Amino acid sequence: MTRSERKRILFVCTHNSARSQMAEGWVNFLYCDRYEAFSAGTAPSRVDPRAIQIMAEVGINLSQHRSKNLDEFQGMKFDYVVTVCDRAKGVCPSFPGGKVILHQSFDDPAPSTGAESLSDFRRIRDEIKKWLEGMFG
Repeated sequence: MTRSERKRILFVCTHNSARSQMAEGWVNFLYCDRYEAFSAGTAPSRVDPRAIQIMAEVGINLSQHRSKNLDEFQGMKFDYVVTVCDRAKGVCPSFPGGKVILHQSFDDPAPSTGAESLSDFRRIRDEIKKWLEGMFG
């Protein structure tokens, strides 16, 4: 399959700091032969360093990623637009360039602190992977 034949997926969450970044990373790592993934936020902030760290543990490099505003993708076409948090779904229930709109909410690991912080990020990373395997694998 050529690059232009791959299906395009846009993952959306509120801050584009962890969940949507992890989903983008997983798809581009696991399924780059069939899909091209992107991510954006309804109120972007920065990529959480803990998301970068726990994705590096599984061989996925997010260190060059940046948080992007959903507006950057206006006018673009996507085969799938996936909201990965309830707040994003409320703000962005549809996307004009999306053929199929999906929603799968994952807990936000960002508020966790202390010893459980990385464990929470790992749990969400693994939940996202499992869902992606069932949906796109």
